[in-house]
Amino acid sequence: MDFAAIYHFLFETYAGIGVLVAISLVLCIIIAAVLELRTRKTYVDRGPSEEEDEWSIFDDEEEKSE
Repeated sequence: MDFAAIYHFLFETYAGIGVLVAISLVLCIIIAAVLELRTRKTYVDRGPSEEEDEWSIFDDEEEKSE
């Protein structure tokens, strides 16, 4: 498969444009997740106060029973 065929598929067909959009979305989600984890690691002391009960997708703490 040559470069011209790949270029034609990616930029001149609906399926190719769909592939480019899907790859872009997946890449953005992965980058956002990595940056979020790095930010949480850097700023450990900053977060919601203990009184607030906020749900987080990256919450590593176990549920506390009262």
